[in-house]
Amino acid sequence: MWDVEIRGMASAHAIVASSIFMATVMPAVFVENFSVYGTHMVWLYCVAGSVAVVNITVFWLLGISPPTKKNTLSYKLNRLFRSCLYFLLSCLFFHTVVVLYGAPLLESALETFSLAVLLSTLTTLRCLCILGPNVQAWIRVFSRDGAMSVWDTSLQITTGCSVIGAWLGAFPIPLDWDRPWQVWPISCTLGATTGFLTGLLAAPVWIHWHRKQLTYKLK
Repeated sequence: MWDVEIRGMASAHAIVASSIFMATVMPAVFVENFSVYGTHMVWLYCVAGSVAVVNITVFWLLGISPPTKKNTLSYKLNRLFRSCLYFLLSCLFFHTVVVLYGAPLLESALETFSLAVLLSTLTTLRCLCILGPNVQAWIRVFSRDGAMSVWDTSLQITTGCSVIGAWLGAFPIPLDWDRPWQVWPISCTLGATTGFLTGLLAAPVWIHWHRKQLTYKLK
């Protein structure tokens, strides 16, 4: 059972990781002079959109999302509305946190909000896909020993790696190196994306290595 769960997770993570690669390569065919640095906002939203679509599709096909209690159209629409609302609130939350950590309040506001959108896509969207718009379940997963499945543990790892990656990416910005990737918020978005990819790789490996110590019941 463990091997099946871990292989499924590794396959899903490989598909999500490949979507980032495709979002980095494909725009060069359609956008003139495309580059991660020179047209960074285009790259950022390509990555965010690609990750969002692939995450939603993969988790829907795998049936990871919690089953709905009702099958009525009104309930599904309400669930969709709450998911969109939580994602928007997450963008505003990350934007506020980034500003409190020193990002310009008015100058480069679009770039700061774009970073918040990317962070929300790498973290909050996965919470919505795995746990649904259930704040109590989110609090449980991110509390100590709150994971109840391998996917919960994966969510903890990828979320933590994404946030830490964005935080570490801010360190080179004030240094007087005059590199193109020091322009706000390039190093932070690259750090968040690198952290997310690291989490995708690390989660199945960590779970496989510690499978004897993990005692939660598999879904």
